[in-house]
Amino acid sequence: MSKKQYDGVQVLLHWLVALLILTAFGLAWTMADMPLSPAKFKIISWHKWAGITVLGLVTIRLIWLKLKGAPAADPSLPTWQRKLSTGVHHLLYLLMFAMPLSGWLMSSAKGFPVVYLGLWKLPDLIAKNEALSETFKDGHYLFATALLIFIGLHIAAALKHHFIDKDAILSRMIPFLRKDK
Repeated sequence: MSKKQYDGVQVLLHWLVALLILTAFGLAWTMADMPLSPAKFKIISWHKWAGITVLGLVTIRLIWLKLKGAPAADPSLPTWQRKLSTGVHHLLYLLMFAMPLSGWLMSSAKGFPVVYLGLWKLPDLIAKNEALSETFKDGHYLFATALLIFIGLHIAAALKHHFIDKDAILSRMIPFLRKDK
């Protein structure tokens, strides 16, 4: 299905996920150097809630994308830019799954359950295994680094399209920038 703009649900999900990812990173950086305390455990819980919510919303985004489609790539873009954009988007989706899943696996392996919003205990994905928890911790850190890099590329490309190329790419996710109102 070809269209010119993302629909309202796609735009809302994009920005909700972006906000939650930013929140999860902020919480991670806040708790990183905190001593063990009730305050740190609270921040860890909030971090987990943000991650699990991202996992759910990204799943909904992909289902909605499959149902509604995405705007066609601008045919005036060079082929390499279209391919790079597609690759970066695929990697972003992969990382938006890998990050929360690796965190959930790390929690399970450490023997600390994920209790979503303090209400629902999610199932442990694996049995407690301290050595494996370190592997998932390393993976979570690696995925976080990669996610930051690809988010940076995503933002840089959007800004380049808006300010240098002066095309309508960014307006597909920021409706108030659209000139065809």
